[in-house]
Amino acid sequence: MKKNIAPLVTIGLLVLHFSVLAQNTLTQSEKKEGWKLLFDGQSTNGWRNYKSRTINSQWKVIDGTLTLAEKGAGDIVTIDAYQNFELSLEWRISKCGNSGIFYNVVEDTASWAGSVYSSGPEIQILDDVCHPDNKLENHRAGALYDMIAPYKNVVKPAEEWNKVNLKVNKGKVEQWLNGTKVAEYSLWTPEWDAMVAKSKFNGWKGFGKFKKGHIALQDHGDVVSFKNIKLKQL
Repeated sequence: MKKNIAPLVTIGLLVLHFSVLAQNTLTQSEKKEGWKLLFDGQSTNGWRNYKSRTINSQWKVIDGTLTLAEKGAGDIVTIDAYQNFELSLEWRISKCGNSGIFYNVVEDTASWAGSVYSSGPEIQILDDVCHPDNKLENHRAGALYDMIAPYKNVVKPAEEWNKVNLKVNKGKVEQWLNGTKVAEYSLWTPEWDAMVAKSKFNGWKGFGKFKKGHIALQDHGDVVSFKNIKLKQL
């Protein structure tokens, strides 16, 4: 007997349709808790290049993701600045790729503020398998870049999705990757100052000094995608 597979195909398409719709949205519970979307899945609204009013066209919306399609697009920041917040997002890096997520980024007019990493601490995004930064533990995926190595290696392979949660509240910071806490530290303390002094940021006038700033996503020259970017102010 020949089976009619049309209903199965229809069901499969519906499942795919609703799974796509579920991306870049908030649940009713999240809405009640005060979460808001920083990326709507359809446009680059809410983002602009660092020290610019606009966003480079090479940052594209592709299949519901905010994607750096070509190098040279520049780092981007949120329109708004935040203090005391929880950030949740998912990222996917290309093979042997490198990128980063920054917070407390400021756009001072002083000469020291030449880039997002002049002020903002970074959560590293990396293909730990083949990018040369994998030689240093505190440069691997999930690290507080150049300062704290991930407590545990939980990153998924290149071209797979990884989920980051970042909580910054009154100087207390937690970094989570794929449901595992990978770093915890306190800003603006003697311990923080000692970490900075031992890093490449030693002597940088504005690095890690600010209590409020923008979220930033990095153009490191490699294709990288983001989705489900959400933030809740604390």
